[in-house]
Amino acid sequence: MLPAHVTLVEVGPRDGLQNEKAPVSTAQKVELVHRLQAAGLREIEVTSFVSPKWVPQMADNAAVMAAIERKAGVRYSVLTPNLKGFEAARAAGATEVAIFGAASETFSRKNINCSIAESLERFRPVAEAARKNDVKVRGYVSCVLGCPYEGDVAPQRVAEVAGELYDMGCYEISLGDTIGTGTPGKTKAMIEACARRVPLEKLAGHYHDTYGQALANIYASLEAGVRTFDASVAGLGGCPYAAGASGNVATEDVIYMLDGLGIRTGVDLDRLIDIGQWICGLLGREPASKVNRAVAAKRKTV
Repeated sequence: MLPAHVTLVEVGPRDGLQNEKAPVSTAQKVELVHRLQAAGLREIEVTSFVSPKWVPQMADNAAVMAAIERKAGVRYSVLTPNLKGFEAARAAGATEVAIFGAASETFSRKNINCSIAESLERFRPVAEAARKNDVKVRGYVSCVLGCPYEGDVAPQRVAEVAGELYDMGCYEISLGDTIGTGTPGKTKAMIEACARRVPLEKLAGHYHDTYGQALANIYASLEAGVRTFDASVAGLGGCPYAAGASGNVATEDVIYMLDGLGIRTGVDLDRLIDIGQWICGLLGREPASKVNRAVAAKRKTV
């Protein structure tokens, strides 16, 4: 049975912008967050506290956090790779952080320069510090349905990493199809494996649309019992460590599908389309969202 309501985690301000070559100003990033929350999004990933050497686009993380006008009922999360990042995030007023591991050894070494086991040990002090400071921690697992270096990833490997993050104290585990090679059958098998290690209600889906399968994988995840999904306005974002990986699934496309299924999200699709047009205008590109492009074209003919 499909749910009556689904939670969307908007990752555009962080995951969507982090690899943009052209600089996006602090004011523009703050405006993006403000517009997204005004459209009804209640969980927004704002920025990341990583070394500006690796992700220069996020170098203004503290300034962005300081400028956001926080709205009651909205959760603002930031990415923190280690204890140093966590401490910087706390100093900037973060009340929710995210840590990110991988289900692929090679990807882990390419992405965060350490093995899976080493990455988990690196996260333990973050989880402990978060617990002491009453900060919520969300866990990400990359390459859950395929790796650019190793190919297929066994569902049990994904479940093991997800379970470690959950045991560490992560309130939710986001399962990421980093290179977008997953299909509905593989998605269901992966979720079923993870649900044997982590309560189903604590799992979320994070799907990229490289092979056009993201919406199908979300539907399969809904059928499997997942009720939270990450998405990025206008389909912004990708992965610098995964050659050919296109952006995250577009929030507009997800909402259009969920609206058609009678599933509530609390998000105003028309306002979100405007936001996608606005941010893509700043970036000098068309939205990756098919819904956004279709509605924008229809508006021009009216």
